This record gives sequence, C-alpha cells and structure tokens, in this order.
Amino acid sequence: MGRTLTQKLADRANRMAHRVRFRASLRHLHGPAGCFAAPDQVVLIALVRDGAYYLDVFFDHYRRLGVSAFVFFDNGSADGTIERIRQEPDTAVLQSPLPWLEFENTFRAYAAERYGQDRWCLFADMDELFDFEGSETAGLAGLTRYLAQQGYTALQAEMLEMFPKGPLSAARGLSYAEAVQSFRYSDISTVRAVDYTSGDTGFAYHLRQNTLPPGGAQMLFGGVRGKVFGENCCLSKHPLVFNGPGVQAAAHPHASSGVRVADLEGLIRHYKFAGDSLARDLQSQAEAVSEHGEDRQRSSAMQTQPDLSLWSSDAVEGAGISELQRRGFLRSSPAYRAFLAGEAA
Repeated sequence: MGRTLTQKLADRANRMAHRVRFRASLRHLHGPAGCFAAPDQVVLIALVRDGAYYLDVFFDHYRRLGVSAFVFFDNGSADGTIERIRQEPDTAVLQSPLPWLEFENTFRAYAAERYGQDRWCLFADMDELFDFEGSETAGLAGLTRYLAQQGYTALQAEMLEMFPKGPLSAARGLSYAEAVQSFRYSDISTVRAVDYTSGDTGFAYHLRQNTLPPGGAQMLFGGVRGKVFGENCCLSKHPLVFNGPGVQAAAHPHASSGVRVADLEGLIRHYKFAGDSLARDLQSQAEAVSEHGEDRQRSSAMQTQPDLSLWSSDAVEGAGISELQRRGFLRSSPAYRAFLAGEAA
C-alpha cells in the first residue's frame, strides 16, 4: 500500500526539522573549515566520544596505511580527546551534542560532504583497525588507484572480532596498545551469510541501490558475538567510499548508497572488548544510544559470568588476510592480485 500525501508531508517536515536541529547544534572546534585533502589523498572520518584511550594506536595505524587527513566528529568528549587530536597535524574536529542514536548517520554524512567531496573517504570507528591485501606494500594509495582504474567506488570489508585467550575482564586494565597485542584470537565458525540485497539485512533499501562486482557479494552476520551473546550483529561494512556524483556516503552505519562495490574485500579487526567494555555498555544503556539491545545482552552476560571468555576450541590465533580469504570470510580478486604484482615489479 502506498504512502498517503499526509504521510509524505509529515516525513518531509521531520527531515527538515532534523536538519535545522543539526545545523543549530554544529560547532567547528579545530583545523581547516573545509576540505584540506589533495584529490589523491584519503580522508579518514571518525565519530568519537571520549576516545582518548584509542587515539595513539589509531593515529599510528592509519598513518602507516597512508592516511594524512583526519576528520573527527565529536559527540561531547570530556576525557582529553579534543586536546589529543589538536596535537596531530592535518586534523579537523566538528562537534555536536545531539543524541548519537538519532544523528549518527547525519554526523558521518555531513563530515563526508564538507571534507570529502570527490575524495576517497575511509569511515572508521575508534575500536576498528582497517586492513587489506597489499596494505604493507601498496598502501591506501595503491588500493584506491586500483579501485579507480576498475571503476569501483566502494570497498566492502568484514569485521573480525578480536579477543584474548583468557577472560574479557582481564582486559580492563590494559592500554589499547596492550590489548591489540594480546587480542590475537578470532572465531568465524558461526558466521552467517545472507544475500546482499536480502531484506534480512535490515537496510536492504540502501544496498539495493548499489552495483555488485562479477560473482556478486554477500552480507555476513553473527560470528563469535552471536555465538556467545546471541547478537545478530552485521559484520559487513563499506568503510572505503569515493564520495563522487550519485553516491550517498554513510547512508547507514554499515553502508553507502549508489556505489559500485569492488571485487575484493578488506578486513576490519574489531577490538570492542579492549579496555572496560562492560562500563561502556552500561553507559550506552543508561543514555539509550543503542536501539538493537546488543549492549544489554553483552552486559548481562558479563555481569552474571565475571570470567566470561570468547575463546573456545574454534578460536584461531593470528588469522591473516590470506587465511581468511581461503576460509571464505573475505572475497579475493585475481585482478587485484595481478595489479599488486605489477606494482611490485
């Protein structure tokens, strides 16, 4: 049944009110006011709130990949995050105190529009370390060159939850650098794949506007968090997007619309349980910043099982990209591999 004129007008009014509220809240705190990345540079866009714990590792990792322009959208940090970012060159900070749950997509999309027009945008959460085949040799410059040559405008990546062998509670006192070193295990034994355009994804409207590579693509769900906590978390994302004509960047936390998806996939090593993850989940519940209830599932399990661990006999230590490709967790591309060989010659 089609939507009535009244419903359409109400939706339009709500969208206008949303934009007005956002614009009134927006502040520019640091760095250039507009795009400062060269056309061939990748612009990293990250939402952050009290992310000082992550920043040293975050900057080091992404600078090694080749990122030189960092745009942070702050949601009200009070832990020194802004001061730490100000110490780094080639950074900008926008801020809004509006509710994360209602405005997350707006925050990312606005940052991409203001700083990443006609640029490759790399969307990264603070607890995510993005990687890809050829990262140590070709870097982001090589990867984006390949994508552009092939006419692709988005790279899909899969999230791999990283965890230690012992109880998660033991990580509470670790620095992020120490957690990254000790979280060497992953478990993909219960990952579930669905068709890319399936309504089961929950955001098929956005995905159906995209063009898939030869052989198609899938969306992955579950994994070790599904196994242990019963979460139906989506593991697939579009972290790297060329924000050009016809592209709606960051239309959803996991997807952009109007893109041509590449024939290979990247990897996101996810460190959700680094530091005091229980405290973070309890805070998100108190502030109602999550709509899917996964934080409640995790915190309930961790409170009733103080020694809870994600480790089992299915866990694999130090799984690299080639192994994850071999096991079907990541799509690989013979054309990209040939490109890398040509770059190295």
